[in-house]
Amino acid sequence: MERQLNVLGEEIESCCENPITGFFRDGFCHTDERDLGVHTVCVKMTDEFLEFSKLKGNDLSTPKPEFGFPGLKPGNSWCLCAERWAEAYAVNMAPKIFIKKTNIKTLDIIPLEILKKHSIDLN
Repeated sequence: MERQLNVLGEEIESCCENPITGFFRDGFCHTDERDLGVHTVCVKMTDEFLEFSKLKGNDLSTPKPEFGFPGLKPGNSWCLCAERWAEAYAVNMAPKIFIKKTNIKTLDIIPLEILKKHSIDLN
């Protein structure tokens, strides 16, 4: 797959390869029309967000070996659904993001200024 752009209009950087993330499980927050969840926001997981996601019906912390999913821990990087991140942001539970690893498609859902305020890697 050709590399896509990040929200700054630059070539997107890899989000995480251990555990392997992304809709395509390629380590990047790449997306296309098949990605209905828009898995485009690269975040640094927190206990708070993992609990929030579990309460919303998406348990990201429990391993699911049958799917090759080790379960996430605080500090792991992961490509989140943009809508779920926005939902967490609305209740002050959104994890910090890696802006250079977050897909430009995210801007269809979340304004750049909000993303910048929650960025870990913005110089």
